[in-house]
Amino acid sequence: MGEDVMNEKAGSPAARTAGGRPRTGLRAMVVEDETQLAGLIGSYLERDGFEVAVVHDGLEAVEAARAVDPDVVVLDLGLPSLDGVEVCRQLRTFSDAYVVMLTARSEEVDTLIGLSVGADDYLTKPFSPRILMARIQAMLRRPRPLGTSSDDLEGARTFGALVIDPLGRDVWLEGEPVALTRTEFDLLAALSERPRMAFSRRQLIDAVWGPTWVGDEHLVDVHVGHLRRKLDDDATRARYIRTVRGVGYRMGTGQ
Repeated sequence: MGEDVMNEKAGSPAARTAGGRPRTGLRAMVVEDETQLAGLIGSYLERDGFEVAVVHDGLEAVEAARAVDPDVVVLDLGLPSLDGVEVCRQLRTFSDAYVVMLTARSEEVDTLIGLSVGADDYLTKPFSPRILMARIQAMLRRPRPLGTSSDDLEGARTFGALVIDPLGRDVWLEGEPVALTRTEFDLLAALSERPRMAFSRRQLIDAVWGPTWVGDEHLVDVHVGHLRRKLDDDATRARYIRTVRGVGYRMGTGQ
């Protein structure tokens, strides 16, 4: 299958990376058909303490993900057997791993297609492995406090039929659980933490992806679209997420 999965026990000599860093207990999967690039990405992940599986084929990636249960997936768009979009679509049926999509094509449509099936972030080739690792580490630092009000963080937030539990990271709509990806939840948590505030795209990027993130800020629009579909909302009704023209987004009242 072309994967390299390491399962060392904590405290053993092998429980440290080649660079001497302790294992984090986190698992990463690299899905890339360019073997040299896959190996390079894998080596950076290993240095940061990840257990790494490397796969070069789309069909094998889906099978490997079920076995590995990764926390992070670095996924190339152009793969044999199944392309990255279909791999991501299938991953989202059983995994909430953070997915970073890699593409050699810079056209915005490719990026948006990849994100529409649940990718959390993207990078266009060529890219610096250090930037990739910075993006991954920023994602893994979630959840983090988004404000200063401890009272808001202690209890559930209710907006009409929508209930958000920031501590348990649960969402219910009309009493039924809503399955969100980690990034979708983080975006909803950021909006609901300060419901009267109109957030710009950049402010939401800073809150969810981190202040060092660089890229197309319309990434926010894609994830807002995901949330609206899952919350049975739309821009016209805007019960839960409102578009503020010329600014960005704010939380709706649920009415």
